Amino acid sequence: MAKVLCVLYDDPADGYPTSYARDDLPVIDRYPGGQTAPTPEAVDFTPGHLLGSVSGELGLRGFLEAAGHTLVVTSDKDGDGSVFDRELVDADVVISQPFWPAYLTAERIAAAGNLKLAITAGIGSDHVDLDAAIAHGVTVAEVTYCNSISVAEHVVMTTLALVRNYLPSHRVVLDGGWNIADCVARSYDLEGMQVGTVAAGRIGLAVLRRLAPFDVGLHYTDRHRLPRAVEEELGLTFHESAQDMVPHCDVVTVNAPLHPETQGLFGDKLIGTMKRGAYLVNTARALIVDRDAVDRALRSGQLAGYAGDVWFPQPAPADHPWRVMPHHGMTPHISGSSLSAQARYAAGTREILECWLAGRPVREEYLIVDGGALAGAGAHAYSVHG
Repeated sequence: MAKVLCVLYDDPADGYPTSYARDDLPVIDRYPGGQTAPTPEAVDFTPGHLLGSVSGELGLRGFLEAAGHTLVVTSDKDGDGSVFDRELVDADVVISQPFWPAYLTAERIAAAGNLKLAITAGIGSDHVDLDAAIAHGVTVAEVTYCNSISVAEHVVMTTLALVRNYLPSHRVVLDGGWNIADCVARSYDLEGMQVGTVAAGRIGLAVLRRLAPFDVGLHYTDRHRLPRAVEEELGLTFHESAQDMVPHCDVVTVNAPLHPETQGLFGDKLIGTMKRGAYLVNTARALIVDRDAVDRALRSGQLAGYAGDVWFPQPAPADHPWRVMPHHGMTPHISGSSLSAQARYAAGTREILECWLAGRPVREEYLIVDGGALAGAGAHAYSVHG
């Protein structure tokens, strides 16, 4: 029997919900490109309910305990003596979300003698030391594509919020004012601007498709060039590198995985080559940008705005400078954890567990590391540095 250790974020401050704003969710059977949504044998949850917090348990308890397995769920993942560290010692499976990551460092993997499978309930497995997972024979899997569109929608929302100066304008209403000039002094139209994405995978391409009707110029850079038909359909301009692309753009959105080539990419030097007054949107990973360089660029006016929802570490400390820097639209890491997305990544997590527990192959597109090497989606997105 397996011990499954699941690390999830805390319940709402006023308790686990007893009712919801909507009664149902649209049914999404397939993603753009044809990949089917998760297809577990069954689910023990109601789509649209809060599944990603501790009490939601990703809807896994009934399924696992009925089969004789043990499920431990906690939000306590950091600091000496955390529940995560105590329970990890004999865990066979670890599940966590990018929004509340259980950082599986090389030291933690080495101390977890039984660990065989690490599942990301969502997408993005950079909180797992992939080199260590390879060395110790740990399979790493994630629910590929489950919340890619969720994140793409967040990118579009925050782009418009920055360019149109939405958040300060909303604050005027909350404060009882009618300060029109104050609101519009930093408000522009997105129409006619040049927008570029660093990486044009599932999320980046979805962003480009959603922004095309805004009559903007679209740019991208990626290690894998898109098919010519897609470039022509959307009117895309390809650039060999981020360094080549960003001087042309009014808005830059980062949709790349975190790996050695992208870590620290947006520092003082690269931001300094952007148009003065450009906007930077990052829903990928915080370490792709230099924390203090972003703060400096907003204060100097080099950047007109910065938005996203990824921080390092997560959760971010109360004194993190991004909480108080000017002209930002930061949220906690929520872009991929809408109730709609939760239904998909909970179902995908169960699908992975069903396969693994039964000794069946896990979907190739869900795999990041398997058999001591990068595999599936991982071989496409990541690189190993021993």
